[in-house]
Order: sequence, then structure tokens, then C-alpha cells
Amino acid sequence: MKKLAIITTHPIQYYAPVFKLLYERQNIAIKVFYTWGERALDKYDPGFGQKITWDVPVLDGYPFEWVLNSAVEPGTHHYKGIINPGLTDQLNVWHPDALLVYGWAYRGHLNAIRHFKNKIAVFFRGDSTLLDDKRGLKVILKSIFLKWVYQHIDHAFFVGTNNKAYFKKYGLTNDQLSFAPHAVDNERFAADQSDEALLLRQKLGLQETDILILFAGKLEEKKSPLSLLNAFLAVHKQGVHLLFMGNGALENDLKIKANGAANVHFMDFQNQLAMPAAYQAADLFCLPSKGPGETWGLAINEAMACGKAILVSDKVGCAVDLVIENFNGAVFQSENIDDLTTKLDQLTSVKSKLAVYGANSKTIIRDWNFLKIAEAIENKLNEKI
Repeated sequence: MKKLAIITTHPIQYYAPVFKLLYERQNIAIKVFYTWGERALDKYDPGFGQKITWDVPVLDGYPFEWVLNSAVEPGTHHYKGIINPGLTDQLNVWHPDALLVYGWAYRGHLNAIRHFKNKIAVFFRGDSTLLDDKRGLKVILKSIFLKWVYQHIDHAFFVGTNNKAYFKKYGLTNDQLSFAPHAVDNERFAADQSDEALLLRQKLGLQETDILILFAGKLEEKKSPLSLLNAFLAVHKQGVHLLFMGNGALENDLKIKANGAANVHFMDFQNQLAMPAAYQAADLFCLPSKGPGETWGLAINEAMACGKAILVSDKVGCAVDLVIENFNGAVFQSENIDDLTTKLDQLTSVKSKLAVYGANSKTIIRDWNFLKIAEAIENKLNEKI
């Protein structure tokens, strides 16, 4: 079998199942190299304001190695947070036929990409978009730099339409690109948790006929939760509730703005095992992000797998691929409070329509799965080498 070395910073619930699937299928041999080092298991998440340890397995079922990270300030928030002086030696010991790198914007990753260029095939996985691009000298300089970076990549796996456009702008051609969709564990999220969902609705004091809008994520500027709250308060409908699930820098501002409204609810961060019930308790999921950096929005995949209608801003990377107007939800213009208010008002007019939209979401998301990612990687490796 051809051997693929996978370089990524730390174990997360969205990538580990793909690694496990690749290993189980035995069409290629893989080994994952975690460049943050073992300290990544005990990392502090500044967005949530706490340490996060996922309650789903992220290291089971596939081979991996920790890589020494010599960074003074380890982390994924800056270029010098991942420095791996021994990475190339570790890779050479395993002797891979190709390299798959998740993200280039760390010294350790970029050094590996440059070192192995023209030695073995260098594959890349990232989800950047052009949605936040502006005009000016910085943009020109950025373009020159990124074209240089991607000259070192033989092939990239794009996650959706906006990501493909990004890769093409910075020099990759169609024959250097394969579609490998962003995905979540659709089966786990779709599994019936109606009893738990009902308990959550009862805890919030909801009636069966009430509509629940859910925001789940970091309460930070990028996600723009205050715009959702402002629009919700402007709509002001009986029997319509809003739940913010998560923590972050804007939590106190949101609670002050809500001013104790009986139909605005707050819950702390919930780990992965609790999330399917949370989505299933809702009727509409909203991600109002304004960016910069909302490259995809995997919470949308999760909500759709749970059969939920979607309201999302046009600054969210997945919107163009996953949300179809008047079929499974709506897309509004980012930071346009009037547009958000109008779409929110329309979507909450009839509860039964939300159920139809939710069923349509479930149909759309079915093909956005881990198997498609694994097949794309296997096909390219076996074709390339």
C-alpha cells in the first residue's frame, strides 16, 4: 500500500473520524503527526474562555505520533506557535510516499512543505475563502505571498465552492484540485434524541407549539451574536424563543441586552455528546457571523444532520453550498440588521414550514460525509504515486 503521512496540529472531532476511516479501509497506509505536541490535549480555548477536552474519542483507531513543539508560546493562533525541529526526521523514519498537510500558516508546517517539495507528493487541506478580501496594498502583497506558498503544493482538497475559488486565485489549477467536503458525523447527529430534546425544551419552559431558534458556538465578535439578538428582539413574536448556547467575551453584553426577557435563554458550553439533543430541540439554527475568518461553519453541518432549518449570513463559507433559499432556509447579508430581521420574521411565521425545511436540510447534508473525504484522498494518492 502507498503510505500517506498526515501533518496536523492537534486532535479534533472533525478530522479524527476521517483518519480512523482511512486506516480501517486499508486502501492506503496512514500515520498522523500531531505538531502541537502532547500538550495540545490540555489546551485553553480563548474563544470559550476555558479548557476544552472533547468527550468523543479523537485518538482511537488510527496510528499517530506526537511531534516535539519547541515554540516559546505554543498554539495555533500564530505562525511561531508550531515549531518542529525534528519533524522531517520523524517523517523520514516512516518513509511516506506522500504528505498531506492541514494548514500552512505555522513554521513547522511550512518548513515541512518546503522540505518535501519535489521529493514526494505534497497534498494540502485547508478551508480558506475570499469572503473577507478587501482592496489595497496589503491584499496585493498577500496575493504574491500566497501564490508563492501554493507553488509548493502538488494537489489540494477543497471543502466547497468558496474554498475552491480561493485555491484557484492563488495559482492552483483544476487538475490540482479535488473535492473533499467538510463533514461531521452525520449518523451520530441524526440519531434520535427526541426524549433528551423534549427535556431541554421543557427546561426552557417551551410549549409544544413554540418555535426555538438556536445559536451554538463562541460568543465572540466574529460570530456576531448581538446582531441576532437585536433582530430577534425587533421581531418580537409570541411563542418564539432564542437560545444562546456557549460562552465567550460577549456573554455579559448579550445578557445585559436581553434584559431578562423571558423568551431569551442562555446555556453554557455543551460538549459534543450533548449537542445532538440541543440541535434536535430547536426549530431553526442561526449562524449570523460577520467574520473575518468564518471559513466554513461546521455547526451548520451538525444542525442539518439533525434535520433543522438554517438561517446564515453570506460571510459564512458554507452558505453558498448548503443553504438553498425557500428550500431549507435563508441567507442574509452580513451586518445588515434589516435583512436579518426580515428573514428571521419570515422563517418564524409558520412552525410547520421549518419542519419541511429541516427535512430538506437532512437530504442535502447526506452527501457531505466522511466517506467522500476518505475516497478523495485515497483516489489521489493511488493515482499520483
